[in-house]
Amino acid sequence: MEKRKLDIVVISDVHLGTYGCRATELSNYLSTIDPSILVLNGDIIDIWQFSKKYWPPTHMQVIKKITSMLSRGVKVYYITGNHDEMLRRFEHFSIGGLHIVNKLVIHHDNNKRSWIFHGDVFDVTMKYSKWLAKLGAVGYDMLIMINTFINYISKKLGRGKISLSKKIKNSVKSAVKFINSFEETAADIAIDKGYDYVLCGHIHQPCDREIKTAKGSVQYLNSGDWIENLTALEYCNDKWSVYQHPENEKAGKQNEASDKDESAYMRTTELFKMMVEDFEMVVEDFETA
Repeated sequence: MEKRKLDIVVISDVHLGTYGCRATELSNYLSTIDPSILVLNGDIIDIWQFSKKYWPPTHMQVIKKITSMLSRGVKVYYITGNHDEMLRRFEHFSIGGLHIVNKLVIHHDNNKRSWIFHGDVFDVTMKYSKWLAKLGAVGYDMLIMINTFINYISKKLGRGKISLSKKIKNSVKSAVKFINSFEETAADIAIDKGYDYVLCGHIHQPCDREIKTAKGSVQYLNSGDWIENLTALEYCNDKWSVYQHPENEKAGKQNEASDKDESAYMRTTELFKMMVEDFEMVVEDFETA
């Protein structure tokens, strides 16, 4: 399958290392794109809930896809989030095309600017009750596991999928209020700074809308997540858009078939060896540059 050429791709909230992570779908998506820049906008690896007991080959395959992109010359920016905040101490670390940052500004050819950051800086719970946020993360992962079982039964009964977390978010007024406040705060700051686009993650709520205030307007975008929404942000032809990965079986099988030539379901040890080889190529290019 021919890969789609894209200028920039932004993904966030993958939560590798958790049961809710849809690593297979993300791996399939990464197999279909050829971006010049890949932005990993936080919570890619869930260090909060990381366990040596759960790291399946499909999760390692996502890492392998990213290192393969690096070896092909793709610039990869890893923006730290709250679940992978341990990496914040490595801010400004760069090797080859890999850069670890806390925020990112991209200057486009049309003289517009995109401001990209994870978004947990706006989360009051993160600031004052981190233990509560971590407890909530465990509860969310449990909810996803229960939801998976319910959808399995629902499918057997010939009914469609349901999302318990989405129903809760949409029904609880405080959750709706938090999301609206999050988006408006990000937009306000972006307008003050003169940015044309502001891109976030964190709240697992994909979005693309213009927000206007008395001071001006900005295009607010959120990359969603790879647990429930299976979404990313793509920039091509001077325009941002939200990508929605197909849920239907036909599309899933098609992407899965296109992935076989890259050994998508190899053992973790083999994938790790290939990943190291890709990274060594990146290091060699960096040293000879």
